[in-house]
Amino acid sequence: MSTSRHLDAAPVARTATAQVHEALKQRILDGSYRPHDYIREASVARELAVSRTPVREALRELVSEGWLEAIPHHGARVVAWTDKDAREVFELRLVLEPMAVRLASERLDRSRLDHLASLAERMEALTERVETDPGVRNEIAFLNHEFHRELVLASDNQRLASVLESVVRTSVIRRNFGNYDLTNLRRSMRHHREILEAIVAGSPEWAEHVMRAHLLAAQALHVRSTDVPDGAPPGTSPH
Repeated sequence: MSTSRHLDAAPVARTATAQVHEALKQRILDGSYRPHDYIREASVARELAVSRTPVREALRELVSEGWLEAIPHHGARVVAWTDKDAREVFELRLVLEPMAVRLASERLDRSRLDHLASLAERMEALTERVETDPGVRNEIAFLNHEFHRELVLASDNQRLASVLESVVRTSVIRRNFGNYDLTNLRRSMRHHREILEAIVAGSPEWAEHVMRAHLLAAQALHVRSTDVPDGAPPGTSPH
């Protein structure tokens, strides 16, 4: 009987941990938690109306994924990324993501291609609003992440997708979006469109080269702006 109760409780505990994990990650992404901020177990449990156990587990997972770092005798704090961190992430992405797009070009079905086109269209529309409504930048960043994720998944290479997911989720995707002006954003949107054009044209090599150019453009802006002063407004990089 006691074993049954334990098994029944396990999925509930896992769900609570997953919910806390997602909530904390979102706060990091949207800048509610800044680099070097400590995340207190008791405070999170109180705010999210859960026990401390799922919070503790979620914090451990976020540490293992690279979002947080464990500081002995102090707790878990948000990782602050350096120029070196950003360079390493882009070095990996520049090798792996063009490869994923080339594979995806040979495997994309009509449904996924239509979804990607829809994401591109929504990002383009939002880009034209950034100067009057800066808040849309977060939505562009979300859609952009989904665009890249869908392309990688379309490669149908689970190991490649898993490695890229690990690289991207621990990268500095949340920072420095505010440093991208309208010209840079529009260029990023044109790259998305050209990747889709290459896929429709049946040219994996073209799609691969555009993705590489896309990432190189993001790297040039992103890496040079990673060392921002403390207190600078958070953002998200459109790559």
